[in-house]
Amino acid sequence: MELILWRHAEAVDHPHGEDGVGGDALDLERRLTTRGEKQAARMAAWLDRQLPDGARVFASPAQRTVQTAQALGRKFKQRDELLPGADPAAVLALAGWPDGRGPVVIIGHQPTLGQVIGKLLGLPDTECPMRKGAIWWLRERERGGVMQTVIVTVQTPELV
Repeated sequence: MELILWRHAEAVDHPHGEDGVGGDALDLERRLTTRGEKQAARMAAWLDRQLPDGARVFASPAQRTVQTAQALGRKFKQRDELLPGADPAAVLALAGWPDGRGPVVIIGHQPTLGQVIGKLLGLPDTECPMRKGAIWWLRERERGGVMQTVIVTVQTPELV
């Protein structure tokens, strides 16, 4: 199985600063900045060239993730399991990890996506930092009778 984790691109700041962020109505309405729209477009163009036609795409219902998903130009489903503060286990269950078929794209938020990465790679810290607009492409494979999670690629908007 292949799991593509895509953090939403740069969004406007929460009107109440850092203390207001966390899934409240104002947070969910935050839109991409002009820079974020460009980041999403660059990453979407790169990702669209890599993904097969049958890839499933899921996005958080937050406006900034919906805008990021729309840049890809493919059908996607909004899922509450991906809202800010989501449980990493719920994200993996939604994706069908590790037994699902075909690639799954998850468009969501930090720290959840970083927690998923940390869990899958067995990192000593519970969270892996992830840049805005970045994609982490992971694959589950069997090697010598042991299941492994491998990093296929990590891309940022600045590098594509």
